[in-house]
Order: sequence, then C-alpha cells, then structure tokens
Amino acid sequence: MTTDRRALPAVGIVLDLPAVRALLTRAPRSLVADAVRAIIADARAEGREGAALPPDGEAWVQEVERRIERRVAPSLRATLNATGVVLHTNLGRAPLAASAIDAISEVARSGSTLEYDLERGVRGSRHVHCAALLAELTGAEDALVVNNCAAALVLALQAFASGRDTLVSRGELVEIGGSFRVPDIMSSAGTTLVEVGTTNRTHVDDYRRALGPGTGAIVKVHRSNFALEGFVAEAPVRDLAPVAADAGIPLIHDFGSGLMLDLSPYGLSGEPTARDAVADGATLVLMSGDKLLGGPQAGIIVGKAGAVSRLRQHPMARALRVDKLTLAALESTLALYRDPATAVQAIPALAMLTARAERVRARAEAVMATLVGYGFRAEVVATEATVGGGAFPTARIPSAAVVLEGDAAAIEARLRGGVIPVIGRISDGRLHLDLRSVLESEDATLATLVRTALS
Repeated sequence: MTTDRRALPAVGIVLDLPAVRALLTRAPRSLVADAVRAIIADARAEGREGAALPPDGEAWVQEVERRIERRVAPSLRATLNATGVVLHTNLGRAPLAASAIDAISEVARSGSTLEYDLERGVRGSRHVHCAALLAELTGAEDALVVNNCAAALVLALQAFASGRDTLVSRGELVEIGGSFRVPDIMSSAGTTLVEVGTTNRTHVDDYRRALGPGTGAIVKVHRSNFALEGFVAEAPVRDLAPVAADAGIPLIHDFGSGLMLDLSPYGLSGEPTARDAVADGATLVLMSGDKLLGGPQAGIIVGKAGAVSRLRQHPMARALRVDKLTLAALESTLALYRDPATAVQAIPALAMLTARAERVRARAEAVMATLVGYGFRAEVVATEATVGGGAFPTARIPSAAVVLEGDAAAIEARLRGGVIPVIGRISDGRLHLDLRSVLESEDATLATLVRTALS
C-alpha cells in the first residue's frame, strides 16, 4: 500500500469504509482502530508517496486485515516438526502422550487434589504427586518435582552447599543450551565452584585431594550433549559415592536426559537409564521430564529420603514448584513406563526414536505420492535423523525425507507461514521434510499443509 503523506486519511474515514466496518464483526473496534492508526503512522514515518485513499480502499482493507491477523494470532503456536531432530528444543522438545493430554484436560476442567488430602480431608502437599511412582520406577527412596533440571540443580546446591564449596570436574563444566552454563547456574546457587582434574582426564583421587572443611557437595554432570574421545578418563558415580559418604557430603548427579528405558535394542546405546543412575549410589539424581522421558518440562529429583526431604522443606522449593497441569501430564507419562512395551508405543518421543527405518521410508513415500498426484515435484531420499534434546549426541538414526524441488528458501518460507507452520531442513540447497520427527498420525496433515502452502 502506498500513499501521499499529505493525502493520508483520518482514522475515522478508514473505519467508515464498508469493508473495514465488516471487520468489526470479527474484531473489537479498538483493535481495528489501532491497526488503522499504526498503518497511517508507518506511512507518515516512511514518507511513502502515491495516490490518496481510493474510493474502495481495497489496499487499506487488506493491510488492516493483515495487521489484525498478526495481533490476534497467538505467539505460542503448534508446529509440525519435519527437521529430523526428534527432541527439538526450539520446537518444544517431547510431544505428549495422548493419556498425558487427557490428564491435563481433566485437572484443568475444575478442581483437583493438587494440595488436598482426600483420606484425611485436610490440606495436603503437591510434592506427593509423582513421588511414589518415580521411586517405583527408578528404585530411589523418594522423589521431588520442580520446574526444570537447572532448577533442580540450583535447589540441591542451595540446600546443601550454599556458602560452601562444590567440587566438579573441569571436563563437566558444560553449556546446556541457550548460553546457559553449569558454572553460572552453580554460582547463582551461592556455592563456590572448585574445579578438579583436567578437561580430558579426571580421577577419583582428584576429588579426594580437593576435599576440605568447606566442601559442601560433589557434583557429577553427565555429558549428555557431547562426547569426549581419545586420551580421556572420568570418575564414575559408583566410585565417587563412597568418597562423598566418607566426607559426609552429598553426591549430586546431574543425569540430564531422563532416559527410563534401555534403548539399545533399537540401536541407541551408551546412555544409562535413571534406574542405573540411582543404583550407582548418588545421594540425589537430577533429570529432565521433557527429553528422553517424553513428558512435560520438569526437573525430577530422585534419591535418598533424607536428602529429598531436606529439599522439600527448603524455601526455594516453593519458588521452583510446578503446577497441576505439569504434575498431571508427568504422572500420566510415568504410569506408561510400568509396561515398557506400552511406553515405547504410547510415548511419542520413544515411538519416533524406535520406529523401523523401512516404516519411516514407507510413510515418506506415501506422502510424496500424494504430492506428486497433485502435480508437485518431489522425491524421497535417505537421511540421518538425530535424537536432539542433548541426548545421544553421536547417534545417527536411519530415516527418510520428502525433498521438494524448487527454490528451497522460498518453499521453506511458505511452509513456515502456514496456518500450522511446517518446519523442515535445508540441506545441499534442497528442502527436506524428515518423517522421523513427524508423528505417524500427522502424515496426512503434513501432505495437506504442503499442498496448501505451495498451491
């Protein structure tokens, strides 16, 4: 839309256009008026030249509509993840199981037992939810849920090492994403970081020599988002546990990924499970709920009963607590793990990671055939997907993608601008839609969205 600055109309004149008045049936007058004012202000600021307001004002109406659509559209939207990164942090990581979504709906609809003890008819504690189930699944004595894994680490350090020293290997001072780093998180908890060992080799004796009267805890960080190879060594939790016990301090294991099942039968090996981590003897084991566990964002703390009880009573536990929707989704997700075969099928993240490569390719070919049938140029190619979410950093999973022929950047932009944005991956100058990170139930939706965006 172009206009002569001297011929810019008054807001009321634009609002009186028949097509603009029609918009008032779909949007509040204040919103429409704000859009008109913004358009006029932009035109005045940019000094655009052109014709005055035409009788029908078609260009004005289109611009007003566009501005209103942008204003009313939610900033947090559902997308279709076709990147080939299953646990894509930017796209919300793990999609929830159907039972978890149902559980959220159930407790959101009305009242709930969030902090009410039904047996005694008195006030209860939200911290009891999920605790017994987590203990059952991991072999821990007790459990606590906070809002993410970084929060779990902050709470543990504030409870046990605030004003004191915390020992950690130099090789474990990692960045966990979004420029957040373990040393910064630890310092925010009020503890003094004491580095032990070297970047590539740290031994049990390094921790033992660093112990002193001011030591409050030992932290072991599982390097889940990168791998060290070559001349390397690290002190395992099972060897550090007696060192911490002899010193009378907790061993805090930042386990990270939240893997609850052994995925080696599906070609994903090298990551310990939560039960393994607990069995190794750490005082507290910390992990995420929205990574390999496949649930909502949460920080899960499992471990010794006395240590967990101390965290539960700490003032920061209230600041870091989770809401009823998170607890409902997490409890429902955890319940699926009672039957591992059910969990692999019902938890979307696990289903996508463990799907057979030939099945993924067959789905890609079906989507491609649908597009070709409508006249689009596409083909299926073999790809390698990744786990994402800072887990199994070196794993490459056989997959298949639909490749759309044409200007990759233009196609990507059109798919990204759809009613449900489709997020793909440009590789070698071509747009790939990897089916490994797409739920099988979304295949038809994917084909429809591509046809609509490119028509």
